[in-house]
Amino acid sequence: MSASKEAICSSQEKDLEKPALGCFATRYFVTFMLFLGMANAYVMRTNMSVAIVAMVNHTAIKSGEEEYDDECGDRDIPIDDSQDGEFPWNAALQGYILSSFFYGYVITQIPFGILAKKYGSLRFLGYGMLINSVFAFLVPVAAREGGVWGLCAVRFIQGLGEGPIVPCTHAMLAKWIPPNERSRMGAAVYAGAQFGTIISMPLSGLLAEYGFDGGWPSIFYVFGIVGTVWSIAFLIFVYEDPSTHPKIDEREKKYINESLWGTDVIKSPPIPFKSIVKSLPFYAILFAHMGHNYGYETLMTELPTYMKQVLRFSLKSNGLLSSLPYLAMWLLSMFISVIADWMISSKRFSLTATRKIINSIGQYGPGLALIAASYTGCDRALTLAILTIGVGLNGGIYSGFKINHLDLTPRFAGFLMSITNCSANLAGLLAPIAAGNLISDPSKPVMGQWQIVFFIAAFVYIICGTFYNIFGSGERQFWDNPSEDEQKPALESTSTTNPPRLSNGSSAPRAISSS
Repeated sequence: MSASKEAICSSQEKDLEKPALGCFATRYFVTFMLFLGMANAYVMRTNMSVAIVAMVNHTAIKSGEEEYDDECGDRDIPIDDSQDGEFPWNAALQGYILSSFFYGYVITQIPFGILAKKYGSLRFLGYGMLINSVFAFLVPVAAREGGVWGLCAVRFIQGLGEGPIVPCTHAMLAKWIPPNERSRMGAAVYAGAQFGTIISMPLSGLLAEYGFDGGWPSIFYVFGIVGTVWSIAFLIFVYEDPSTHPKIDEREKKYINESLWGTDVIKSPPIPFKSIVKSLPFYAILFAHMGHNYGYETLMTELPTYMKQVLRFSLKSNGLLSSLPYLAMWLLSMFISVIADWMISSKRFSLTATRKIINSIGQYGPGLALIAASYTGCDRALTLAILTIGVGLNGGIYSGFKINHLDLTPRFAGFLMSITNCSANLAGLLAPIAAGNLISDPSKPVMGQWQIVFFIAAFVYIICGTFYNIFGSGERQFWDNPSEDEQKPALESTSTTNPPRLSNGSSAPRAISSS
């Protein structure tokens, strides 16, 4: 992780014109802490996917349901019942457990986005993740004493605690990172999501097999400790903005504040709700985000179960191999972002064309991979290879719809993100429920039911990606036109930069508010 920090620092320092502070710049430390926070958030989100495989007593439910795939006549891979857990939960109940976290996560998206803007982001983010981490310690006792619904209640509260992670991280970046560094530093922070998944899945598999207190409980104890330590450190060492930081170098403080507020000549306008509701490019982002989350959550929550139920990997191998697709996504997302930047900077492609082409890679890629994987049958290596490539290509969305909010409306991008992220997570929480109910039918072959799960996710990926390609745009929208805002008296713009064109052909003003 220190290497990651050094890479961030070295790539950004050359852009600085004023302070030459190297990796000791305070904003780099804030970025690094936010990266670790995002990683912790995704650890808490994904560890149940591996843990539940070890928690369930597959032998107990196998008599009532065809829990394993026995359709491959040449398969000599034994079912290791010694890995059976404590709870006779069928696939449908497992789906409700896996989705309970997202109910809590979803309902806090928009409220925390509003509260963070009014009261600041630091404490909401720090204390939210602290609640998430502390309740991780209660997962084992909730499962053993409270059963399915006791566990669902604790996971729901963990989701509530994690709710601030996206809106508050976005707000913190807006206060700490100058505009010319935001895309790269923002990408570095949100790469923590894949990093957390990569760490969580293999380590959870090892803890489930070799850990204490029966194995799987140690997953939540270990990650609970890590999350608690990060939350306390974040609250102690990170500050809301440069102006409130007591030890930041004055040159850096001046540099950041001037970059953020030096051109603030326009009052913050009201959100144009009516125009947003009528905007097809906004709906293109919305549906692309929803389609991505449904497909991504299907894989993230159900892949470990598929690995054990159909491919019959051991718990140790399960966690490691389940993380491979997310390692590919982490690496390919960075590679694809370089290609996207070249497409734009070389002027060979318009911004709209770039977003659509790259997003097509990010959504058609995993969609086609899921269809192909549903036909690989008993070939474990081929199935895993196809899923790894497909999820890896999914990294294209970070240079596609994921940052398209900023293209449409720089000033209202945060609000648009809260809407699309909330809606997308509502779609995502349906994924484990749908999968759980499909694969729990004992009267139908397991492989056939998994094929339906994969087909549904692929269909959603492809349809939503196509909708984005038809109605998406990379142009700033006419309803975000600063020239129509009320100007502050006694301040005049001195910028000589050519203003960007709006989607209706008019020009934006020469100075744009950073609000």
